[in-house]
Amino acid sequence: MSEHLADSRYAWTRLAFTLALMTIGSGAMYVVAVVLPSVQAEFGVARADASLPYTLMMVGFGVGGVMMGRLADRFGVMVPVLIGSVGLGAGFVAAGSSGGIGSFALAHGVLLGFLGSSATFGPLVADTSLWFVRRRGVAVAVCASGNYVAGAIWPPIVQHFVGTVGWRQTYVGLGIFCVATMPLLALMMRARPPAAVAPAAGAAVSTGSDRPFGLSPGHAQALLCVAGVACCVAMAMPQVHIVAYCGDLGYGAARGAQMLSLMLACGVVSRLVSGVICDRIGGLRTLVLGSVLQGLALLLFLPFDGLVSLYVISALFGLFQGGIVPSYAIIVREHFAPAEAGARVGMVLMCTLFGMALGGWMSGKVFDLTGSYEAAFVNGMAWNALNLTIALFLLRRGRRMVRREPALAA
Repeated sequence: MSEHLADSRYAWTRLAFTLALMTIGSGAMYVVAVVLPSVQAEFGVARADASLPYTLMMVGFGVGGVMMGRLADRFGVMVPVLIGSVGLGAGFVAAGSSGGIGSFALAHGVLLGFLGSSATFGPLVADTSLWFVRRRGVAVAVCASGNYVAGAIWPPIVQHFVGTVGWRQTYVGLGIFCVATMPLLALMMRARPPAAVAPAAGAAVSTGSDRPFGLSPGHAQALLCVAGVACCVAMAMPQVHIVAYCGDLGYGAARGAQMLSLMLACGVVSRLVSGVICDRIGGLRTLVLGSVLQGLALLLFLPFDGLVSLYVISALFGLFQGGIVPSYAIIVREHFAPAEAGARVGMVLMCTLFGMALGGWMSGKVFDLTGSYEAAFVNGMAWNALNLTIALFLLRRGRRMVRREPALAA
């Protein structure tokens, strides 16, 4: 249909449904953090055991994203989203009915993560990138912001219901909500992306789907995956440990929670601004810019540990890092075949989630070994340097390919 074209009114309407789906589907990762104290108390387990559901959910989230991306490439994004709505509905109900930490963790890993939230992140980001040309960066940024919007709105809602009706009833209610709303939104996503998308004016020049960056697709994909792990190991240090860091400094956990909220709120702004930047300079240059700024923000944590300073640096960190993850979707769209977008974006985003999980654990391990978060910040900067090195390498390869093309044509 003529109205189902790239950059059309339908594409923007579809983006609104996509944002709603991601906001609902990404809620599980924040809900489990809110109910952790209640779950720990009811099941009588240690804090590490109570944290297992989150870890399993993130692993399932990442692995499931690849499978859901392949389904989206073959059947369209509506199919994985429908599967995700069932996974989330069943997962919340199963977790709310669990009799122990084992079954609670399994519901998070398999149902909420692998079959649920995985369908509402990577596949939606990849699908959005196929519906836009002139404003692809902005559109992907708006879509990816749903993850941060979920972090802003779900915790207070869940905390309210946990305090009034209990965590089990809250989980069952969330399951019913997902099943009631997500299939209706999924039906609005029936149309497939345009078969042919014209090159975006002003976007980074693609080297073609056969030899991205002058490398084999597998080699280029592997480098992007390593870069995704590295950037998010660095990103996890403040996001996962800022609350504990503030507690160690004597400011209290409440201050740390405020800083985390500020960081995520600024992350939404960052993603939108980075989307505009991405439309002007391309995905790879946006990644380089974000990596440099994230490294700078991590560096600022070392000399400044005053209360006001930490609020300012937390805001800066959110503003600097929010556009990094969405830039990978743009890079894949610019340099790989559109028909492979779902699987390839899913693979890279899976690696970013693994990086967050690894970074959260590694920062805690470094703290245990050294008794200070200073070494953990240095470790984060080292991983950030690896990300920047790969991004610069790919950028240099891309420039060489652009210079070769006129010579070959002559």
